[in-house]
Amino acid sequence: MKSPCWGSPLVYAVITVSTACAQEQSDGQLEPLGEGVAAAAASIQADDYLRKLGIIAHDSMGGRDTPSPGLEMTAAWIAGEFERAGLTPAGDDGSYVQRYAIEVVQQDFVASSVRINGGGDLRFGRDMVTRGTFEGDFEGGVVVLMGLDPLAPDDARRIVGKHVIVASLPGGLDGQGRRYTAGLLREGALSVLAVVDAPDRDWDQYVKSVSSSSIVRVGGHAPTGGFSAEVRAGAIKTILRAHGVDLSRVPAPGEEAVIDVPGLGFTLSPRVQVLDGRSAPNVAGIVEGSDPVLKEEFVVFSAHMDHIGIGTPNAEGDSINNGADDDGSGTIAIVEIAEAFASLETKPKRSMIFLLVSGEEKGLWGSAYFAENPPVPVDRMVADLNADMVGRNWPDTIVAIGMEHSDLGSTLALVNRAHPALGMTAIDDIWPEERFYFRSDHYNFARVGVPVLFFFNGTHEDYHGLDDEVDRINAEKAVRISQLIFYLGYELASRSERPRWNPESRREIVRDR
Repeated sequence: MKSPCWGSPLVYAVITVSTACAQEQSDGQLEPLGEGVAAAAASIQADDYLRKLGIIAHDSMGGRDTPSPGLEMTAAWIAGEFERAGLTPAGDDGSYVQRYAIEVVQQDFVASSVRINGGGDLRFGRDMVTRGTFEGDFEGGVVVLMGLDPLAPDDARRIVGKHVIVASLPGGLDGQGRRYTAGLLREGALSVLAVVDAPDRDWDQYVKSVSSSSIVRVGGHAPTGGFSAEVRAGAIKTILRAHGVDLSRVPAPGEEAVIDVPGLGFTLSPRVQVLDGRSAPNVAGIVEGSDPVLKEEFVVFSAHMDHIGIGTPNAEGDSINNGADDDGSGTIAIVEIAEAFASLETKPKRSMIFLLVSGEEKGLWGSAYFAENPPVPVDRMVADLNADMVGRNWPDTIVAIGMEHSDLGSTLALVNRAHPALGMTAIDDIWPEERFYFRSDHYNFARVGVPVLFFFNGTHEDYHGLDDEVDRINAEKAVRISQLIFYLGYELASRSERPRWNPESRREIVRDR
């Protein structure tokens, strides 16, 4: 990633304007702080923060790769901290640790099969290739899509639960074609079959490449929903021609985009073989709320405890990427916030989940698994506050990404304004072109309907490098950010009303469940 220019006048101008706008849009009142709340926030101290960070960002943790012994030690240490603070376990079998499978799989075209209702012959590996980790028996009718324009609502309804054959997909399942295919699957297609017209030699090489490649599958089971595949033009044209559909014909302007193929149905049964299987941990604990009704709802506090492990040694022989900022800083912030809430004699109304996930650096693995396999129903989670890299750069500013997508932004502005002594200003996303909203663990909560904020100080010259060390962390700054998140979490857990999505953002971000 390209690091922002921290000292530029433009950046500071953006900070000033963004903060002013956030405050102008903030109306309403905060819930009064209960007894002991300020003292609990003040219990988050720089010396304790640094001590804890020195444990998980020590060389003995080996850079906390997913999976690795160092990651397991980190998870065990966090679980011990949660137990010591008195949190309720929210992992597997009454423990604080939730485990998820990490499997290396490969396409098994021999075990995969196609059954055709209506006549014809298709075979995986000979006529059809699928990539990914999908397994199952996908049975449904067939429609042909002749154009690539966005589907009208009536046409979109006609592809639901059907195998959609796309006659012309630029680039196959790469680039533009992949994005178009993903759109059809979101509309409810059972599968999308991209027609490929390739010479025998090229096709055979492609099949060999796919069948010998491996891919990681997380969670121990095939993903749900539809899948995509590529099918040879000659094979599928023969089948469709027998049902009166000619893929070679160019459709006339204004001609119907979706063509039903009566009497034709496929049962596609892709299979994979598992080459290697391991697992990795998430750590989760709960502080129960005090209201007999609202304690069944939850504010989630999250960070990722993993990093990128061991790399190439430098001139001094150091090869361990300790990830003190990424994301040791966020991890310890969440641990400290959990301990502060646990220390309250009277808890806020709602309960709180404190979650440290792994696999973020590999593709948001742990948070994706947790969001799909939560200890409480997702619709009872009212917000996720995610901390990823909060220990470097500006001493008095933290970016809160996602403020425009829900009223969490205006609530944060109220909380921020109510605690000027923190000397910490939360501002809007100043790097929208980097698309950070989609690149950390909060996004997996947003996708399932939970409003989110992502606290992030931006990258720096040590990002994913050997010099992301504890001695470069501004612990006093990280503590003030932790206290700000604590106060925001207290407000969200105390209000009678849940946070509300911006309706347009919800339509764009939240997937149908």
